[in-house]
Amino acid sequence: MPSITVTINGQRQTIEAPPDMPLLWLLRDLVGLSGTKYGCGVGVCGACVVHLDDEPVRACLTPVALVDGRRVTTIEGLSAEHSHPLQQAWLAEDVPQCGYCQSGQIMSAAALLAKNPHPGESEIIAAMENNFCRCGTYQRISRAIRRAAEEAGK
Repeated sequence: MPSITVTINGQRQTIEAPPDMPLLWLLRDLVGLSGTKYGCGVGVCGACVVHLDDEPVRACLTPVALVDGRRVTTIEGLSAEHSHPLQQAWLAEDVPQCGYCQSGQIMSAAALLAKNPHPGESEIIAAMENNFCRCGTYQRISRAIRRAAEEAGK
């Protein structure tokens, strides 16, 4: 079986995996990082969003062959001890209900704030429109993103 070398959450690793294996399964099954969730398997729901070289990608659609030599950040690698402003804002705004989509939501929001530290409501909506929450916590998600932006700006 071929191997790839990838830096996951700051740790360089060489992993044997089929090149067409989705990154999601490499992370969950081979590396043991279960924070990235399987939602739909076709890139529609956003539950599996991770960062590939600081860009948000759907891990269910990203083949392992595309991550060789690159950096992957998962929800586990976003911050030590859940100290990222988004993670803190998520708790302060009581965003999670069932919690299943939350890692993908936070990773998409983190990519937004990395590019635009002070997004307006329309920019938040545009950045988050392809992340689905079956519990319907969209207003709390938006408030949490605005809160994180405000906290990071202090």
